[in-house]
Amino acid sequence: MERVCVIGAGSSGIAACQVLAARGIPYDCYETGSEVGGNWRYLNDNGMSSAYRSLHINTSRQIMEYACFPMADDYPVYPSHFQIARYFDAFVDHFGLRASITFRTEVTRAAHIPGEGWQVTVRRLDTGASHERTYGAVLVATGHHWKPRMPRPPLPGAGRFTGRQTHSHHYRTPDPFADRRVLVLGIGNSACDIAVETSRVSRRTFLAMRRGAHILPKYLFGVPTDHLTNSALARAPLAVQDRGLQLLLRLSRGSLSGYGLPTPRHRVLGAHPTISDDLLSRLGHGDIAVKPNPERLEHDRVVFADGTSEVIDDIIYCTGYDISFPFLRGELTDPTDNAVSLYHRVVSPDHPGLYFIGLVQPLGAIMPLAEAQSHWVADLLDGRGILPEPAEMRREAQAYREALARRYVASRRHTIQVDARSYLKELRDERRQAAARVRRPAGRWSHPR
Repeated sequence: MERVCVIGAGSSGIAACQVLAARGIPYDCYETGSEVGGNWRYLNDNGMSSAYRSLHINTSRQIMEYACFPMADDYPVYPSHFQIARYFDAFVDHFGLRASITFRTEVTRAAHIPGEGWQVTVRRLDTGASHERTYGAVLVATGHHWKPRMPRPPLPGAGRFTGRQTHSHHYRTPDPFADRRVLVLGIGNSACDIAVETSRVSRRTFLAMRRGAHILPKYLFGVPTDHLTNSALARAPLAVQDRGLQLLLRLSRGSLSGYGLPTPRHRVLGAHPTISDDLLSRLGHGDIAVKPNPERLEHDRVVFADGTSEVIDDIIYCTGYDISFPFLRGELTDPTDNAVSLYHRVVSPDHPGLYFIGLVQPLGAIMPLAEAQSHWVADLLDGRGILPEPAEMRREAQAYREALARRYVASRRHTIQVDARSYLKELRDERRQAAARVRRPAGRWSHPR
């Protein structure tokens, strides 16, 4: 059986390694850092982690854990990143995966050679030594929260602004913002967490956003909110789910306008959820002031879309991330505006043997999805399953993009969005169809070199 290359040993990469090892598929895994865990490894020496000191998961551990390796019962419902990193270490050691991972090693190039496979070039970060090896397939598990995206084009006057400007990717603790006037730009999870933290030490914290967002608590009536994904409500039509969730939120926290936030113009399930237990209370206490989107920067001031202005010492841009694969040529993947065309979010229709693990933004947690994706890819690698023709895969990818456009607010944030529950069913259905194609003599696309 041909050897497989896994790029990255974060939460998705180690899931792929576990499945490949269990199926007896030979592989090598390359990781730029010294430890597993990727984004969940605080101060990761690969330089790519966006974890801040106080970070806790926003999905409960029962939703986040791998199916093959539950989290310890003594873990809290919402563990910290330190506990999640320990969980990943335990996962790797339990399945004996550490020896198969080459740490402090960067994949600098992965090129498809027709008839031969994938030629992968790696570089040892500590010595600078490079070497090449040919693989039958490449599983990309590098994540999509490591290349910070600043506003494009920059805000007018950004080059003349005398205050500090940084991205949330580089935020670690609120200490550097003590007694300063801070503007946090965004209304996603990181923006809310950072605004809450800085408001405890800053002279003043402002939270600015382009549009409103639905703020979900971590608990609804004493139950972890994401446990609703296993409730009867989650099996109802989307419109019923949305209306039911909106009613629950109205009963539990009231109207967002009462906290000074703009009323969202989209449905609750029309955007990736923002989860925060602390933001609304800090707003209610007057510790955070809400502002519309900035219009321009002037020396030491920020002028907002409503014409008001504030003296600002620090701007923290919580403006998301660009999807990037620097080791792949542009013609292989061109994630312009974060749009990546993949069959069932995994398979490149035009480049046999190229798979992406964990390249989704779920309503739920990535880990079980990466695990399920890896099982499907393992089926394709060991011959238990076969893909359809490339044209059919392209049609599916296009239908997915059209469905996203109908459901979600237009944003780079929603180009790889999935509902965890329905996506797991989608993968189960595809595995059954892939197995059925093996039994059919025609209309199939195997795993060619």
